Amino acid sequence: MLFAMLSMGSSFCFLYINSVLLFTLRSKQVFCETSRYILLYNLLFADTTHLLSNLLLYLLASLRIRITYYACGALVLFSVFTATISPLTLAVMSLERYVAVCYPLRHATIFTMRSTGMAIALVWAFSFIHILIRLFMLLYVFTKIYLNLHLNDFCSKEAIFFAPIFDDFEEAYANTVFIFVGVAIIASYTGVALVARSASTDKASAKKALHTLLLHLIQLSLILISTLFSIIIVDIARTVERLSLMRVYNVCFVCLSILPRCLSALIYGLRDQTIRPVLMQNLCCGWRCSVFLNKSQ
Repeated sequence: MLFAMLSMGSSFCFLYINSVLLFTLRSKQVFCETSRYILLYNLLFADTTHLLSNLLLYLLASLRIRITYYACGALVLFSVFTATISPLTLAVMSLERYVAVCYPLRHATIFTMRSTGMAIALVWAFSFIHILIRLFMLLYVFTKIYLNLHLNDFCSKEAIFFAPIFDDFEEAYANTVFIFVGVAIIASYTGVALVARSASTDKASAKKALHTLLLHLIQLSLILISTLFSIIIVDIARTVERLSLMRVYNVCFVCLSILPRCLSALIYGLRDQTIRPVLMQNLCCGWRCSVFLNKSQ
Protein backbone atom coordinates (compact mmCIF):
# COMPACT_ATOMS: atom_id res chain seq x y z
CA MET A 1 0.00 0.00 0.00
CA LEU A 2 2.88 2.38 0.79
CA PHE A 3 4.49 1.85 -2.61
CA ALA A 4 1.11 2.19 -4.30
CA MET A 5 0.40 5.47 -2.47
CA LEU A 6 3.82 6.83 -3.48
CA SER A 7 3.22 5.85 -7.10
CA MET A 8 -0.26 7.36 -7.17
CA GLY A 9 0.86 10.50 -5.35
CA SER A 10 3.71 11.17 -7.77
CA SER A 11 1.44 10.41 -10.73
CA PHE A 12 -1.21 12.91 -9.68
CA CYS A 13 1.46 15.50 -8.83
CA PHE A 14 3.02 15.31 -12.30
CA LEU A 15 -0.43 15.15 -13.86
CA TYR A 16 -1.34 18.41 -12.15
CA ILE A 17 1.86 20.10 -13.33
CA ASN A 18 1.33 18.91 -16.91
CA SER A 19 -2.29 20.09 -16.87
CA VAL A 20 -1.30 23.54 -15.59
CA LEU A 21 1.41 23.82 -18.25
CA LEU A 22 -1.12 22.84 -20.95
CA PHE A 23 -3.41 25.59 -19.68
CA THR A 24 -0.47 28.02 -19.61
CA LEU A 25 0.39 27.30 -23.25
CA ARG A 26 -3.10 28.38 -24.23
CA SER A 27 -3.30 31.41 -21.95
CA LYS A 28 -1.30 33.83 -24.12
CA GLN A 29 -1.31 34.54 -27.83
CA VAL A 30 2.48 34.27 -28.13
CA PHE A 31 2.31 30.62 -27.08
CA CYS A 32 -0.34 29.88 -29.70
CA GLU A 33 1.56 31.52 -32.55
CA THR A 34 5.14 30.35 -31.94
CA SER A 35 6.24 27.06 -33.52
CA ARG A 36 8.29 25.80 -30.56
CA TYR A 37 5.41 26.32 -28.13
CA ILE A 38 2.93 24.68 -30.52
CA LEU A 39 5.22 21.65 -30.75
CA LEU A 40 5.64 21.67 -26.97
CA TYR A 41 1.85 21.69 -26.51
CA ASN A 42 1.55 18.67 -28.83
CA LEU A 43 4.29 16.81 -26.94
CA LEU A 44 2.81 17.68 -23.56
CA PHE A 45 -0.72 16.73 -24.65
CA ALA A 46 0.48 13.30 -25.83
CA ASP A 47 2.50 12.75 -22.64
CA THR A 48 -0.42 13.76 -20.41
CA THR A 49 -2.95 11.51 -22.17
CA HIS A 50 -0.43 8.66 -22.08
CA LEU A 51 0.08 9.26 -18.37
CA LEU A 52 -3.69 9.17 -17.83
CA SER A 53 -4.09 5.88 -19.70
CA ASN A 54 -1.17 4.31 -17.82
CA LEU A 55 -2.58 5.56 -14.54
CA LEU A 56 -5.94 3.96 -15.34
CA LEU A 57 -4.24 0.66 -16.20
CA TYR A 58 -2.32 0.87 -12.94
CA LEU A 59 -5.49 1.50 -10.93
CA LEU A 60 -7.26 -1.45 -12.59
CA ALA A 61 -4.31 -3.71 -11.73
CA SER A 62 -3.96 -2.42 -8.15
CA LEU A 63 -7.67 -2.80 -7.42
CA ARG A 64 -7.70 -6.18 -9.19
CA ILE A 65 -10.54 -5.12 -11.48
CA ARG A 66 -10.90 -7.38 -14.50
CA ILE A 67 -12.54 -6.05 -17.65
CA THR A 68 -13.44 -7.57 -20.99
CA TYR A 69 -10.82 -8.18 -23.64
CA TYR A 70 -12.31 -5.57 -25.98
CA ALA A 71 -12.33 -2.82 -23.32
CA CYS A 72 -8.78 -3.68 -22.31
CA GLY A 73 -7.69 -3.76 -25.95
CA ALA A 74 -9.12 -0.28 -26.61
CA LEU A 75 -7.39 1.12 -23.52
CA VAL A 76 -4.03 -0.49 -24.35
CA LEU A 77 -4.16 0.60 -28.00
CA PHE A 78 -4.86 4.17 -26.89
CA SER A 79 -1.88 4.02 -24.52
CA VAL A 80 0.39 2.73 -27.29
CA PHE A 81 -0.94 5.38 -29.69
CA THR A 82 -0.11 8.28 -27.37
CA ALA A 83 3.28 6.75 -26.52
CA THR A 84 4.29 6.78 -30.20
CA ILE A 85 3.70 10.51 -30.60
CA SER A 86 6.31 11.67 -28.07
CA PRO A 87 9.57 10.46 -29.70
CA LEU A 88 8.48 11.66 -33.14
CA THR A 89 7.60 15.09 -31.76
CA LEU A 90 11.00 15.24 -30.06
CA ALA A 91 12.64 14.80 -33.47
CA VAL A 92 10.64 17.71 -34.93
CA MET A 93 11.42 19.91 -31.91
CA SER A 94 15.13 19.16 -32.25
CA LEU A 95 15.09 20.14 -35.92
CA GLU A 96 13.26 23.35 -34.97
CA ARG A 97 16.01 24.25 -32.49
CA TYR A 98 18.65 23.46 -35.11
CA VAL A 99 17.04 25.79 -37.65
CA ALA A 100 16.53 28.51 -35.00
CA VAL A 101 20.25 28.58 -34.14
CA CYS A 102 21.89 27.71 -37.47
CA TYR A 103 19.50 29.56 -39.79
CA PRO A 104 17.91 32.29 -37.64
CA LEU A 105 16.97 34.47 -40.62
CA ARG A 106 15.11 31.61 -42.32
CA HIS A 107 13.52 30.18 -39.20
CA ALA A 108 10.35 32.26 -39.48
CA THR A 109 9.81 31.14 -43.09
CA ILE A 110 10.59 27.46 -42.50
CA PHE A 111 8.67 26.89 -39.25
CA THR A 112 5.46 28.75 -39.96
CA MET A 113 2.08 27.98 -38.42
CA ARG A 114 1.21 25.98 -41.55
CA SER A 115 4.41 23.91 -41.68
CA THR A 116 4.28 23.26 -37.93
CA GLY A 117 0.69 22.06 -38.24
CA MET A 118 1.65 19.79 -41.14
CA ALA A 119 4.53 18.30 -39.11
CA ILE A 120 2.19 17.58 -36.19
CA ALA A 121 -0.37 16.04 -38.57
CA LEU A 122 2.32 13.75 -40.02
CA VAL A 123 3.35 12.66 -36.53
CA TRP A 124 -0.23 11.79 -35.59
CA ALA A 125 -0.81 10.05 -38.95
CA PHE A 126 2.30 7.90 -38.52
CA SER A 127 1.20 6.96 -35.01
CA PHE A 128 -2.29 6.10 -36.27
CA ILE A 129 -0.83 3.85 -39.00
CA HIS A 130 1.20 2.10 -36.30
CA ILE A 131 -1.98 1.39 -34.35
CA LEU A 132 -3.77 0.15 -37.49
CA ILE A 133 -0.95 -2.34 -38.12
CA ARG A 134 -1.27 -3.62 -34.55
CA LEU A 135 -5.05 -3.88 -34.93
CA PHE A 136 -4.75 -5.91 -38.14
CA MET A 137 -2.22 -8.16 -36.42
CA LEU A 138 -4.69 -8.70 -33.58
CA LEU A 139 -7.44 -9.64 -36.05
CA TYR A 140 -5.07 -12.08 -37.72
CA VAL A 141 -4.21 -13.70 -34.38
CA PHE A 142 -7.92 -13.98 -33.54
CA THR A 143 -8.47 -16.08 -36.68
CA LYS A 144 -5.81 -18.55 -35.57
CA ILE A 145 -6.63 -19.09 -31.88
CA TYR A 146 -9.64 -19.19 -29.60
CA LEU A 147 -10.13 -15.94 -27.66
CA ASN A 148 -11.60 -15.77 -24.18
CA LEU A 149 -13.45 -12.45 -23.96
CA HIS A 150 -12.95 -12.29 -20.19
CA LEU A 151 -9.35 -11.75 -19.13
CA ASN A 152 -7.99 -14.18 -16.56
CA ASP A 153 -5.53 -11.56 -15.31
CA PHE A 154 -5.51 -7.76 -15.00
CA CYS A 155 -5.53 -5.58 -18.08
CA SER A 156 -2.06 -4.93 -19.47
CA LYS A 157 -0.15 -4.64 -22.71
CA GLU A 158 1.15 -8.17 -22.24
CA ALA A 159 -2.40 -9.55 -21.88
CA ILE A 160 -3.40 -8.06 -25.26
CA PHE A 161 -0.25 -8.56 -27.32
CA PHE A 162 0.51 -12.08 -26.13
CA ALA A 163 1.51 -13.72 -29.43
CA PRO A 164 5.23 -13.96 -30.37
CA ILE A 165 4.56 -12.00 -33.57
CA PHE A 166 3.93 -8.89 -31.48
CA ASP A 167 7.34 -9.16 -29.82
CA ASP A 168 9.07 -9.22 -33.21
CA PHE A 169 7.02 -6.26 -34.44
CA GLU A 170 7.64 -4.31 -31.22
CA GLU A 171 11.39 -4.82 -31.48
CA ALA A 172 11.56 -3.88 -35.18
CA TYR A 173 9.34 -0.81 -34.75
CA ALA A 174 11.10 0.46 -31.61
CA ASN A 175 14.54 0.09 -33.18
CA THR A 176 13.47 1.91 -36.36
CA VAL A 177 11.77 4.82 -34.59
CA PHE A 178 14.41 5.38 -31.95
CA ILE A 179 17.31 5.13 -34.40
CA PHE A 180 15.60 7.70 -36.63
CA VAL A 181 14.79 10.07 -33.75
CA GLY A 182 18.20 9.55 -32.14
CA VAL A 183 19.98 10.40 -35.40
CA ALA A 184 17.81 13.54 -35.78
CA ILE A 185 18.62 14.75 -32.24
CA ILE A 186 22.34 13.92 -32.44
CA ALA A 187 22.64 15.54 -35.88
CA SER A 188 20.88 18.66 -34.59
CA TYR A 189 23.14 18.75 -31.54
CA THR A 190 26.26 18.38 -33.69
CA GLY A 191 25.11 21.12 -36.06
CA VAL A 192 24.36 23.55 -33.24
CA ALA A 193 27.68 22.72 -31.54
CA LEU A 194 29.63 23.50 -34.72
CA VAL A 195 27.77 26.74 -35.31
CA ALA A 196 28.23 27.77 -31.66
CA ARG A 197 32.00 27.98 -32.21
CA SER A 198 31.70 30.75 -34.81
CA ALA A 199 32.21 34.32 -33.64
CA SER A 200 29.00 35.62 -35.23
CA THR A 201 26.72 33.26 -33.30
CA ASP A 202 24.70 34.24 -30.26
CA LYS A 203 26.61 32.22 -27.66
CA ALA A 204 23.88 32.29 -25.03
CA SER A 205 21.20 31.13 -27.46
CA ALA A 206 23.41 28.38 -28.88
CA LYS A 207 24.41 27.15 -25.41
CA LYS A 208 20.77 27.03 -24.32
CA ALA A 209 19.83 25.12 -27.49
CA LEU A 210 22.63 22.61 -26.82
CA HIS A 211 21.33 22.00 -23.29
CA THR A 212 17.78 21.56 -24.64
CA LEU A 213 18.90 19.05 -27.28
CA LEU A 214 20.90 17.14 -24.68
CA LEU A 215 17.82 16.95 -22.45
CA HIS A 216 15.82 15.74 -25.47
CA LEU A 217 18.35 12.94 -25.91
CA ILE A 218 18.04 11.98 -22.24
CA GLN A 219 14.25 12.08 -22.53
CA LEU A 220 14.39 9.87 -25.63
CA SER A 221 16.62 7.38 -23.78
CA LEU A 222 14.14 7.19 -20.89
CA ILE A 223 11.25 6.66 -23.31
CA LEU A 224 13.24 3.88 -25.00
CA ILE A 225 13.85 2.25 -21.62
CA SER A 226 10.12 2.56 -20.84
CA THR A 227 9.36 0.41 -23.90
CA LEU A 228 11.35 -2.35 -22.18
CA PHE A 229 9.11 -2.08 -19.08
CA SER A 230 7.20 -5.29 -19.76
CA ILE A 231 10.36 -7.24 -20.61
CA ILE A 232 12.00 -6.16 -17.35
CA ILE A 233 8.94 -7.12 -15.28
CA VAL A 234 8.58 -10.53 -16.98
CA ASP A 235 12.26 -11.37 -16.41
CA ILE A 236 12.12 -10.29 -12.75
CA ALA A 237 8.89 -12.26 -12.18
CA ARG A 238 10.77 -15.48 -12.88
CA THR A 239 13.21 -14.97 -10.01
CA VAL A 240 11.37 -13.16 -7.19
CA GLU A 241 8.20 -13.70 -5.20
CA ARG A 242 4.97 -11.78 -5.84
CA LEU A 243 5.37 -9.23 -3.03
CA SER A 244 8.86 -8.26 -4.14
CA LEU A 245 7.65 -8.18 -7.73
CA MET A 246 4.91 -5.68 -6.86
CA ARG A 247 7.47 -3.42 -5.16
CA VAL A 248 9.74 -3.56 -8.19
CA TYR A 249 6.72 -2.92 -10.41
CA ASN A 250 5.84 0.25 -8.48
CA VAL A 251 9.40 1.57 -8.68
CA CYS A 252 9.63 0.79 -12.41
CA PHE A 253 6.21 2.37 -12.97
CA VAL A 254 7.38 5.68 -11.50
CA CYS A 255 10.88 5.70 -13.02
CA LEU A 256 10.16 4.21 -16.46
CA SER A 257 6.54 5.11 -17.13
CA ILE A 258 5.82 8.37 -15.29
CA LEU A 259 9.13 10.25 -15.21
CA PRO A 260 9.87 10.24 -18.98
CA ARG A 261 6.42 11.73 -19.64
CA CYS A 262 6.94 14.57 -17.17
CA LEU A 263 10.33 15.85 -18.28
CA SER A 264 8.74 18.19 -20.83
CA ALA A 265 7.24 20.27 -18.04
CA LEU A 266 10.61 20.43 -16.27
CA ILE A 267 12.66 21.12 -19.41
CA TYR A 268 10.49 23.92 -20.75
CA GLY A 269 8.37 25.00 -17.81
CA LEU A 270 11.31 25.82 -15.57
CA ARG A 271 14.01 26.72 -18.12
CA ASP A 272 12.03 28.86 -20.55
CA GLN A 273 12.04 32.51 -19.44
CA THR A 274 8.74 33.22 -21.21
CA ILE A 275 6.81 30.27 -19.77
CA ARG A 276 8.24 30.16 -16.25
CA PRO A 277 6.62 33.31 -14.74
CA VAL A 278 3.18 32.42 -16.13
CA LEU A 279 3.53 28.77 -15.12
CA MET A 280 4.57 29.58 -11.56
CA GLN A 281 1.69 32.00 -11.21
CA ASN A 282 -0.80 29.39 -12.47
CA LEU A 283 0.67 26.65 -10.27
CA CYS A 284 0.14 28.82 -7.20
CA CYS A 285 -3.37 29.79 -8.32
CA GLY A 286 -2.33 33.31 -9.25
CA TRP A 287 -1.98 35.41 -6.13
CA ARG A 288 0.82 33.86 -4.06
CA CYS A 289 3.36 33.64 -6.83
CA SER A 290 2.47 37.08 -8.11
CA VAL A 291 3.26 38.51 -4.65
CA PHE A 292 6.54 36.58 -4.58
CA LEU A 293 7.52 37.74 -8.05
CA ASN A 294 6.73 41.35 -7.22
CA LYS A 295 8.90 41.18 -4.10
CA SER A 296 11.76 39.64 -6.04
CA GLN A 297 11.57 42.39 -8.61
